[in-house]
Amino acid sequence: MAVVIRMPEVLAGAVEAVLSQWMMQEGSDVSVGDTLAEIETEKANVDYQAEEQGRLARVLVGPGDTVEVGAPIAVFAAPGDTDDDIDAALAAAGIGQSVGQSGGASEPAAAPAAPATDASAEAPAPAPQDDPAPSAVEASPAHSGAVPPVSGGRIYASPLVRKRAREAGIDLAQVMGTGPGGRIVKKDLEAMAAAGTSAPAAPAQAAPAPAPAGQAQVTPAAAVSPGAMVSGDAEYTDRPHSGMRKAIARRLTESKTTVPHFYVSADCRVEKLLAARAEMNEATGVKLSVNDWVIKAVAKAMLDVPEANVIWRDEALRYFNRVDIAIAVAVEGGLLTPVLRGVESMSLTEINAQVNALASKARDGKITQAEIEGGSFSISNLGMYGTDAFQAILNPPQSGILAVGAARDAAVVEQGSLVAGTVMTVNLSADHRAVDGALAAEWMKAFRHYIEHPLALLA
Repeated sequence: MAVVIRMPEVLAGAVEAVLSQWMMQEGSDVSVGDTLAEIETEKANVDYQAEEQGRLARVLVGPGDTVEVGAPIAVFAAPGDTDDDIDAALAAAGIGQSVGQSGGASEPAAAPAAPATDASAEAPAPAPQDDPAPSAVEASPAHSGAVPPVSGGRIYASPLVRKRAREAGIDLAQVMGTGPGGRIVKKDLEAMAAAGTSAPAAPAQAAPAPAPAGQAQVTPAAAVSPGAMVSGDAEYTDRPHSGMRKAIARRLTESKTTVPHFYVSADCRVEKLLAARAEMNEATGVKLSVNDWVIKAVAKAMLDVPEANVIWRDEALRYFNRVDIAIAVAVEGGLLTPVLRGVESMSLTEINAQVNALASKARDGKITQAEIEGGSFSISNLGMYGTDAFQAILNPPQSGILAVGAARDAAVVEQGSLVAGTVMTVNLSADHRAVDGALAAEWMKAFRHYIEHPLALLA
């Protein structure tokens, strides 16, 4: 019996995702667990593994298409199924007449697409980075093949393709899209790069003629930078939200409005830690960061206060036997939090190696969904930017996040005397549903002990 395969919810709370590429050809036999397609979410690329066995009889969406979660993407056929069986499965799923087995997209019955409206007469709107609903041309199943670039027209490309184009210095306006409806896909960038084509320089803007005496000078929209608009005497540029920025906004708004945060702060003396770090770096040849020591201290504190290694669930508190810590990594256009697993059993050099590897994958856009999921605790370190102190927002469902500031010279009181010292301020944000104030204070005391006695981290 033919079965309709739908877009999975590969990211919690996501409503759509981009099908980057099919890993199986139409007509291929597929077993449970085979990688069927690569799906691009707001934060990572995910291998979608088949949950059904059968033959990939029809592909309903093309590479680069943005698809709503739950929407049909393919049809699996069992041995003996005919085209009529496949069409019946499509009809049962509410999809109109398909276009056969040529690989073209099958379209649901729908009202004709409304014609595109003209752009604002006041100023041209900037091209969106996140594609809205496809135009009537893109939605047509008969429309296929390469589409030449159109000057000033809308550019259809996924956020990942746009990122790679920026990194390669390629102007997407000059790329001929070969995806459905002229969408620019990864292979188009690769073809352009192989041809050695570079982005042309933008034409110079002609200077406006001087206004006659006594007449106010008015700057037309065309005279300002591309994508810029003028409101009164203020110039501005609208940059449409990327998928990652939307995800960050949604999750952090949900966290701040639904999770009862509270905060615990501490000033940690770090002279001994900095000395131990310098000595260990010289002895091992590995450039350990202060953050590596902080990660290890968090794990040690979790072992000392295991009640803090917990997350809130509606039906129960979930306590963990292993310390998995998410590390905030700044990437182009946002933030990712890859997770280190089993930190309590890692050495400092192992922590350093894994952090560097995960951070590189995050910045290169190669992080997987599995690598950013899980964990009960996060660390956000802005000390390298010179920030003295800040408070972080929880990353649900985690129950804690430690905001780490810079190590700075400060006057401190030591045995009744004022002395010069080096201090690092940390702020713990905690979910009060899972962690009470006394428990957070106990955990912070343990963390501070390990930071101020760094040799204990080597035990």
